[in-house]
Amino acid sequence: MPSTDTRHATSLPARYDSVAIALHWIIALAFLSMLAIGFVMNSLPPADAWKFPLFQFHKSLGFTILGGVCLRLLWRLTHTPPALPTEMPTWERWAAEATHWVLYAILFAMPLSGWIIVSHSAFNFPTLYFGLFEIPHLSGVDFGFSKQQIEGAASLFHELLAFSACGLIALHAGAALRHHFALKDTVLRRMLPQFGKGTTQ
Repeated sequence: MPSTDTRHATSLPARYDSVAIALHWIIALAFLSMLAIGFVMNSLPPADAWKFPLFQFHKSLGFTILGGVCLRLLWRLTHTPPALPTEMPTWERWAAEATHWVLYAILFAMPLSGWIIVSHSAFNFPTLYFGLFEIPHLSGVDFGFSKQQIEGAASLFHELLAFSACGLIALHAGAALRHHFALKDTVLRRMLPQFGKGTTQ
């Protein structure tokens, strides 16, 4: 007679659904682009002609990620994810789950900390979402501190999150590639798009 765990695993979907897959890859591409642009724009001198447009594009990507992560979390909490391979050790399952939730937290906290930075910057530049409309600055988060203090603390936090994200993304991608090429299981295939296929198997 099959165990309860086996019966539960067989009742789970074999792959993530198309919405979860689309959100995953859109957010991943936007986040990697935002990281790259952030490092480039910070290396440019203040008078460089590319600095302001890159800064605006970076902020627009950040707000896109913030909205995408909220949608991804809502979808994740209301839809059952596919089962991990039954042969995966318990510690690896816990590590995978923890990495996912820490990445969600970073993906949420980075745009939010960036919003705090621009809202308290001495330059007071507007945030133009892809040139379409202006996103207002945050207010009511001073808690008795000066704008300079808040901007400094948020900038440090933003930078620490960026480097933490680089490490976790490398770990996440490396683990997925290990499962695909070394262990040859279904971990990576669960999240790969299936172009032109009508099945979810």
